[in-house]
Amino acid sequence: MKGPWLGLCLLTIALIVSACGAKMEPRSASAPAQAVQISNIPDEELRDLYLAGGCFWGVEAYMARILGVQDVTSGYANGEGENPTYEDVIRGDRGFAETVHVKYDPRQVSLQKLLEAYFRVIDPTSLNKQGNDRGIQYRTGIYYSSPEDETVIQQAVAKEQTHYKQPIVTEVMPLENYYLAEEYHQDYLEKNPNGYCHIDMSVLDEQEIVIDPAQYPRPTDEQLQKQLTDEQYAVAVNNDTEHAFSNEYWDNEQPGLYVDIATGEPLFSSRDKYDSGCGWPSFTRPIVPEVVTYKQDTSFGMERTEVRSRAGDIHLGHVFDDGPQDRGGKRYCINSASIRFVPLDQMGQERYGYLLSLIE
Repeated sequence: MKGPWLGLCLLTIALIVSACGAKMEPRSASAPAQAVQISNIPDEELRDLYLAGGCFWGVEAYMARILGVQDVTSGYANGEGENPTYEDVIRGDRGFAETVHVKYDPRQVSLQKLLEAYFRVIDPTSLNKQGNDRGIQYRTGIYYSSPEDETVIQQAVAKEQTHYKQPIVTEVMPLENYYLAEEYHQDYLEKNPNGYCHIDMSVLDEQEIVIDPAQYPRPTDEQLQKQLTDEQYAVAVNNDTEHAFSNEYWDNEQPGLYVDIATGEPLFSSRDKYDSGCGWPSFTRPIVPEVVTYKQDTSFGMERTEVRSRAGDIHLGHVFDDGPQDRGGKRYCINSASIRFVPLDQMGQERYGYLLSLIE
């Protein structure tokens, strides 16, 4: 379909209105999951959560596969004394619970989402028992190291209680202590793929990609004017349109992610980019529907659908119904000046690692 579009775009390029946009008044302001380890995120920017849910082998493997979780270890929490061994714990007389320490990036996954995931794989009404395991060390518990987390946790427990007639016995307490379990317990199911696990990992097969707009606040127009080039500001903020075939990404074929130039919110994947022949970056869809909004555009005597970014509310381009039919039939024609490309090998570094499954 390149030929017909090439001819059409060349005829209308002088007006620069046939595809991506036109001047307007300024406007003010899920696939199987695997753990994404992004070691270059500073530890102080990660949050901590400690979860007891029966045998820690399965809980560790499960939590490690949640998008946004950076690291999970197995250990013993909230017991008496110091440096317990596994033999000490299984006796039960010191009161330790098999617990996993979850380190997560709050920009990628919220505490609320982690708790929802946790409650999907435990029976919170079962006292000192999960699966085939029985004993005080197998009790369920949510232990927090940041006092501000307690309110969110209590709300999650209250919400979960509405699903049960029996009272929830999952304890919610401040973390008193935590000791790493022996090395052979760490990543146990990776080392022993056929090892015992009381958790059904298939619940993560259709894990939902969630992009939180609150993590991508919009700068003021004054700030954007300092941050962006004149062309980027004219297109993104003042709804202008760049020239076809001479913009930055129209022929970019590298794998990666395209994000809002103003906020960094993820918008499009290279997997959905294709050559429409019109001279602007073209995509068959956004990475998830929620990251873009739509507005009717009747400028220049035409009826078109403008595409804007959700968090930044900037002008991106237009969407048309002449895209590849086998990929949904849409053509999102987007200005390069409104987006920034993040190469695949830099996504982890820029904290987009939780979206790698949409690119690879």
